[in-house]
Amino acid sequence: MTSLSPGSADALLFDLGRVVLDIDFSKAIACWAGHAGCQPESILARYVRDEAYRLHEVGKISDADYFASLRASLGIGISDAQFLEGWNAIFAGEMPEIAELLPRAAKQVPLYAFSNTNRPHVDYFSKEYAGLLGHFRELYLSSSIGLRKPDADAFDHVVAAIGVPAERIVFFDDLEENIEGARARGLTAVHVTSPRDVGNALKALGI
Repeated sequence: MTSLSPGSADALLFDLGRVVLDIDFSKAIACWAGHAGCQPESILARYVRDEAYRLHEVGKISDADYFASLRASLGIGISDAQFLEGWNAIFAGEMPEIAELLPRAAKQVPLYAFSNTNRPHVDYFSKEYAGLLGHFRELYLSSSIGLRKPDADAFDHVVAAIGVPAERIVFFDDLEENIEGARARGLTAVHVTSPRDVGNALKALGI
């Protein structure tokens, strides 16, 4: 477990999915299956986060190109609008307790977010969760900065932009590979496996 102590953080950096915003990818699969007239299981069996997915997350290919790649890999002939509907259906609300924790933390230390995401999701969550996301001074989004976790240059970019030493930044993420990537670049990282982990870490930091 990362050792956290009061006064040891000059900035807090949060992943969005499953840390701040709840994500339920089965909603996308169900939506696409409904439009395609097939069973969700047949789509789920074929869905992979492939090279096209990664390129979409760093803004290197368009939404239309990504949906075309899905059309081919999933074997379903649905429209871009139908893909987009399912793509944005994954947002399942705020994570428990986060709406109380963020404003309290923001009074004591600056908050930032760092998320691997894509333009349609950014457009959607920026409007849908504007109040909650307003607690962050800056959102570092892979589709805008052209870099994604867990790559070293992505963490280095964000640390430089925040402007405090890496070891004074506490980073929250739900994926082990991102936690390891952050620690390799000197950040203090908290692996979020349940909603309680964020609250417990803030308590340890005296926030």
